[in-house]
Amino acid sequence: MIYLDNAATTFPKPPEVLRAMAGTMEKLGGNPGRGGHRLSLLAGRVVESCREAAAELLGVTSPERIIFTKNCTESLNLAISGMLRPGDEVVCSHGEHNAVMRVLARLVSRGEVAVRVLQPDARGLLSPDDLRAAISPRTRLVILCHASNVTGVIQPAAALGAVCRELGVPLLLDAAQTAGVLDVTLDGLNADLIAMPGHKGLLGPHGTGLLALREGVDPEPLLVGGTGSASESLRQPALLPDRYESGTLNLPGIAGLLAGLRFILAHRAEIAEYEHALNERLRRQLAQIPGLALLGDDSAPRVGITSVVPAHGDSGELADALDRSGVAVRAGLHCAPAIHAWLGTLQSGAVRFSVGPFNTQRDVDDAAALTARLLQRS
Repeated sequence: MIYLDNAATTFPKPPEVLRAMAGTMEKLGGNPGRGGHRLSLLAGRVVESCREAAAELLGVTSPERIIFTKNCTESLNLAISGMLRPGDEVVCSHGEHNAVMRVLARLVSRGEVAVRVLQPDARGLLSPDDLRAAISPRTRLVILCHASNVTGVIQPAAALGAVCRELGVPLLLDAAQTAGVLDVTLDGLNADLIAMPGHKGLLGPHGTGLLALREGVDPEPLLVGGTGSASESLRQPALLPDRYESGTLNLPGIAGLLAGLRFILAHRAEIAEYEHALNERLRRQLAQIPGLALLGDDSAPRVGITSVVPAHGDSGELADALDRSGVAVRAGLHCAPAIHAWLGTLQSGAVRFSVGPFNTQRDVDDAAALTARLLQRS
């Protein structure tokens, strides 16, 4: 199988990720933060080591401001629901994932918040001037998808964040497609909250996610319950990270994420360069196939994602045919109907190819050749 669905979940994982997960289950097994015996303490050290590695990657000086979640969706829900109050206004981009848009739609349906959606230029890029004009005295939060999971286009997050910083409005960055590949530090992007999955660019396992919080940014918790601290009180502890981490953490997942983070810290620069080269190679070949339209402007910066729409036939049929031929891609709306509406592909959807650090030139060459062959038959 040629695996080109890394925008959904990276695969394969580094071998050390698998070893770390299995080793945790075989040798520790204790509940982190829920006991004083040695296995519980060792488990707690794994959790804190992962928190420290994530803080290093994200430029967070206080590791306790790295919050573990089960995925990027939970991180975004925590940030959005925790930051907004009735009467607030939100500004978001045109390309948000449903992990953002469904939360906002629910709040809008209740009459609690208003939403302004920024529209991009022809290349799919947002303008700092347009953002400045959209922010009003009621704006409580700006939400920005760092890179589209459909076109791969990277937004000028630092410049947009600078506008937010100047106007005193917190910026929540969805780094689902950029964490582990691009700079996603709070200071580098002028962000106040950054949400990300562990199972994509960070090369960790499923069921892991992170939320990074700038000093002084403390949303209301999404969950409350047992934290192993301040158990005598019925109030959720204010202490970080306990405030946001009720219940038992995913210790095997966090151990695997720690291994993935260490791999990323050692190889991040070369991964970004390698994935860009692979994607451009694939994009050039797909662009030469008659009857296949590529989404996204070639002049815009992008991560390793290329989505295509066949002129004849169905996107799902093409993806299924590729699967039968041994190529794993993803077809449909990719949980991002807003950007498909902007692209004019809401009815057709698209076939998304997304490269990862363990793909090869032969992978992309073979995938492009198979796509051309299948379209010739249809």
